[in-house]
Amino acid sequence: MEAIAKLNNYPTSPRKMRLLADLIRGMKVEKALAILEHNPKHPAVPLRKLVVSAISNWKQKNEGADESGLVVKTIFVDGARVIKRMRPAPQGRGYRVRKRSNHVTVIVDSLAVATPAAPVTEAVETVSAAEPVKTKAPAKKKSNTKKED
Repeated sequence: MEAIAKLNNYPTSPRKMRLLADLIRGMKVEKALAILEHNPKHPAVPLRKLVVSAISNWKQKNEGADESGLVVKTIFVDGARVIKRMRPAPQGRGYRVRKRSNHVTVIVDSLAVATPAAPVTEAVETVSAAEPVKTKAPAKKKSNTKKED
């Protein structure tokens, strides 16, 4: 049974938060927490707290269950409110500064549920040795010099 944790209106751009979210998507939670703990980016701290919150939510739903098989099943970052400010610019003008924020949603689930039951197989096309492969011959370059008589 999956558990959800949300972080709303965190004041950093969604692009910066997505860089960290992409690092931990699909990982086991122990490894994801270790990566976030040692990451120097400033959104790593609240993202780590959010994963810990999702783990505790999962424990609350599944009383007495083992948390060693948990994975970050889904994590996504959405844009939130944008605070608009003005910055002085040359010749009496003002440039608009957009201070972005984001919403983060983390879903954790046990490993047995998160992985597909059967692996997906792809059809591989084989080429027989009897059929020659046709290729184009390289085109000859025309020279721009004139022939003298």
